[in-house]
Amino acid sequence: LGPTFIKLGQLLSTRADLLPPEHLAALTRLQDRVRPFPYEQAERIIEEELGARVNKLFLTLEPEPVAAASLAQVHRGTLRDGREVAVKVQRPGLRAVINEDMAAIGEAARFLDRHTSIGRRYEFARILDEFRRGLHRELDYEREAASLRTLADNLAGFDLLVVPEPHEDYGTPRVLTMDYIAGRKITALSPLAFNELDGPPLADQLFRAYLKQILVDGFFHADPHPGNIVLAADGRLAILDLGMTGRVGPDLQENLLSLLLAVSDGRSDAAASAAIKIGRKRDGFAETAFREKVERLVLDNRNATITQLSVGRITFDIMRVSGSYGLRLPSETTLISKALLNLDRVVTTLDPDFEPAAVVRREATKLLRERFESGVGLTGVAASLLDAKEFAECLPARLGKVLDVLGGNELRVKVDAVDEKLLIEGMQKIANRIALGVVLGSLIIGAALMMRVPTTFTIFEYPGLAIILFLGAAVASVLLIADIAFYDENGKSQPRGAEIEDPEE
Repeated sequence: LGPTFIKLGQLLSTRADLLPPEHLAALTRLQDRVRPFPYEQAERIIEEELGARVNKLFLTLEPEPVAAASLAQVHRGTLRDGREVAVKVQRPGLRAVINEDMAAIGEAARFLDRHTSIGRRYEFARILDEFRRGLHRELDYEREAASLRTLADNLAGFDLLVVPEPHEDYGTPRVLTMDYIAGRKITALSPLAFNELDGPPLADQLFRAYLKQILVDGFFHADPHPGNIVLAADGRLAILDLGMTGRVGPDLQENLLSLLLAVSDGRSDAAASAAIKIGRKRDGFAETAFREKVERLVLDNRNATITQLSVGRITFDIMRVSGSYGLRLPSETTLISKALLNLDRVVTTLDPDFEPAAVVRREATKLLRERFESGVGLTGVAASLLDAKEFAECLPARLGKVLDVLGGNELRVKVDAVDEKLLIEGMQKIANRIALGVVLGSLIIGAALMMRVPTTFTIFEYPGLAIILFLGAAVASVLLIADIAFYDENGKSQPRGAEIEDPEE
């Protein structure tokens, strides 16, 4: 189907709130392995983007790509100064193909939103807009180069991790040149290589690095599957391919930390509360059923051994069930839960005895301290000082107004509560209507019985008193119906909570 649909499938593999586990597992295996495009086209794109001939830019550039995907392919090369680099080149005509595909998918999404209950529930057009923005960000290689630099700075304190350095002079939105790191996939290592590998320190640093990215830095690599975390020749772990990244705000970071701690400690109710704080309740949100489901998920994993307890799996499952109970979570949470799930696979491959829950509990205090220190920088202090200055300047005037109101006995407290007078009047009106209805019913029944009693006073050859009772009941019924219709119509037109205030107050 093409690159758009491959990327859409990969996106859906992160949407645990939309698809069942079987579909997610199948889409997770979706790889964008495609045939490479000709080297001549790659060479032409590089020369158009960088403004010079390839043999002037690079000492060598291998015609055969080392990797080819739906959006780009990578060629290994050497700069004029001898440094080995990987040159990522975007496929020709890619943006036009994606725009055409997105238009077709957008029509289907809008149709589902308008005409199906599941569309109104999940808002596919909104999800597609997020996908479109993410895909266009992934096509901007200057943004990816900036992400590489940001991640390298954030992980400077982890000596066992490395991020490729981009070369700005050799980069444009369609071409990315970065250090070439030769490495092997973690899942492809032989048993002999594992015996020589010191896995526990690598697993510990990698897991702690991702906790820091998500809960402290607010910027994280969103696709840490085994193909993007490779073992470099020097024994370090290289984090590759930053086309998919995510950002987390301070409020979401706090709630995520609460969720991870609750999951690690096996506190199901706290985990459900944290998830509810993260999401937005839709109409008909089944909170009780959601809490019961989260309790089962947490308790089922609580019975597992410590090495089987997967923080990423439980978090992923909580995000997955939220949509079915009417809780809409931010798009960032799906990326985070999928990243943690993939991370569990990598760290347990490096160290089968790794305990993610224990690391979360152990690192909680440190993470909180780092979050506090990152927030109390020069910018944060300056903003706080400006707020304090404004508060100090306005305080005397506001305090003077309060004292004037108190001194003049003009303080009024407005409380939104039930108006007892209106409530009693409404109840009396209801009682009167019921009583009048009973009386009218009695008149009709009595008149019907009197129709069988012979009398000299008749109207239209019927007993006169019975006819009078019938007419009286009919007139009273019409008046009652008119009163009900008029009163109820006025009640609907009057806005709820509307107040009429004395202009002199």
